[in-house]
Amino acid sequence: MELLQMPELVGLSLLLGLLALMATAAVARGWLRAEEETSSRSAGQKANGLPLDKSSRSKKQKQHQRIRKEKPQQHNFTHRLLAGALKSHSGNISCMDFSSNGKYLATCADDRTIRIWSTKDFLQREHRSMRANVELDHATLVRFSPDCRAFIVWLANGDTLRVFKMTKREDGGYTFTANPEDFPKKHKAPIINIGIADTGKFIMTASSDTTVLIWNLKGHVLSTINTNQMNNTHAAISPCSRFVASCGFTPDVKVWEVCFGKKNDFQEVVRAFELKGHSAAVHFFAFSNDSRRMASVSKDGTWKLWDTDVEYKKQQDPYLLRTGCFEEASTMPCRLALSPDAQVLALASGSSIHLYNTRRGEKEECFEQVHGECIADLSFDITGRLLASCGDRAVRLFHNTPGHRAVVEEMQGLLKRASNESTRQRLQQQLTQAQEALRSLGALKK
Repeated sequence: MELLQMPELVGLSLLLGLLALMATAAVARGWLRAEEETSSRSAGQKANGLPLDKSSRSKKQKQHQRIRKEKPQQHNFTHRLLAGALKSHSGNISCMDFSSNGKYLATCADDRTIRIWSTKDFLQREHRSMRANVELDHATLVRFSPDCRAFIVWLANGDTLRVFKMTKREDGGYTFTANPEDFPKKHKAPIINIGIADTGKFIMTASSDTTVLIWNLKGHVLSTINTNQMNNTHAAISPCSRFVASCGFTPDVKVWEVCFGKKNDFQEVVRAFELKGHSAAVHFFAFSNDSRRMASVSKDGTWKLWDTDVEYKKQQDPYLLRTGCFEEASTMPCRLALSPDAQVLALASGSSIHLYNTRRGEKEECFEQVHGECIADLSFDITGRLLASCGDRAVRLFHNTPGHRAVVEEMQGLLKRASNESTRQRLQQQLTQAQEALRSLGALKK
């Protein structure tokens, strides 16, 4: 029996030995491969003059540095008349709007948020803001409602209006709630501006073709205006809520009256008057706070100030009060802001701002490279003491020294003609306040 099992035992032994040799060879190959990888890394280490772990950390640090470099840096700007900067947005700000009660400033950016800022903090070191989120979109334009209990925005991707209601909380803050339904899509070209009448009777939207729409607050179109200007560059509602105006490729500004009945029922939109005098396309225009003055800037390289307090129903045309030179307007688009009292004109081209005294037509201040991008919006606050601009991720606020100087000039002239003591005291008080404001800013001319 033992002799019969020998061949089987020999075969089994040979099989086991073969398996052992194969396993040993496999281990050896793995060890050699590991040695080769180690030696190649060592060669790389010697070439860099660093151990492997330090080299890895160095690569990671460089990657992080590259990421940091790719992130856009906040543009830095300083000036003696800079009153403050609002910097909570993480995206570029495209539009801003002061509330009619003067308490808030609304800003919208491509970071999908709207910020509501408290104006009483503007001259403080810290600037508080409340945030409203825009779901699955971002706003390019924002406007407060007249009662400051809501605001409307234009949605970049949705191409329509959305209404947000503001509900005050017990802690003093607000809750922002979007209406369930947005306005229907009606425009066929990109939107250039929106607005709400101070009477609350209508909303205006204007697109870059020749279309201006008048809506009621429920989202129904009341009237469609064809401006016949080849294309629109700007449109706005007057502060008195009677007029809608537009400018574009033609060298004039066209103004319409939006008419309502005694029961606040919409009637019609009729042509009111035109601002004629420019020789090229009009970039931008603005109203004074009482709608009795308008300013315009044109590709012909000039700005103009107009008296629009006229009886246009009797065919009376606006009066041209002042023409000033602004050569930058002939080579690039410009924006314009008119102070509430129409004493100061602010013109923005590229990333620079120029301030003019409209009584004398002279440039008084110039702020260069204010933002890292072209200025997207420009506006005076309702007091006229501050000018706000946006063009990157910040809003910059400037003291309006030309406005204070204009008050000094006006009060000095009125004092010479004052006939009674009470009037002289009132004028002297306003003169002293303006002089003290200039002195505190180091801008009082001796």
